[in-house]
Amino acid sequence: MGAQPGEECGDLNVLYELELGLRNQPIPASIIRAAYFYSNWDAMVGSVTKDGVLSTMLPADLKLPMVAPEDLGKVAAQLLQAPVEQIGTYPVEGPNRYSPNDVAAAFAGALGRTVRVDVIPRESWQDAFRGFGFSDAAARSYARMTALTADGPEYPENPIRGSISLQTYISKLVLAHPDAS
Repeated sequence: MGAQPGEECGDLNVLYELELGLRNQPIPASIIRAAYFYSNWDAMVGSVTKDGVLSTMLPADLKLPMVAPEDLGKVAAQLLQAPVEQIGTYPVEGPNRYSPNDVAAAFAGALGRTVRVDVIPRESWQDAFRGFGFSDAAARSYARMTALTADGPEYPENPIRGSISLQTYISKLVLAHPDAS
């Protein structure tokens, strides 16, 4: 949802350029501006299961639009079947907005144990991204993208709403993880 012009904004400016390219070509195209994917939390299931800690760079109480990939697929399928006159840009998010605290609560509910949020300080973001294997340039870019998200861009007032809750998504994720039992 945060696609915007600029440089070193991670995926945000890359997606903006893609949108411009789609709009400037002769084939009709609809664009889905997806909220923060629930699946961004998938990589945390192991550490949350093992240690009961959810690490994040986002403020623990920051409510963000989030969405299940399955809900995005449903909207994409509907748009592919829609009349060509309905082309446009469509923001999509889940049934509610959620914070990292809500994500920790969803993991706690699925695991039946306490999960706490550990917020990585802003001054450590680039080091954290480098620790994930990012190059210096990518670490800078993704730290900037994270800051743009944390500092609260304006979100659409009337997005298309998916039906899958964060709790439903996290519960399925935990059930599929071998160490979660």
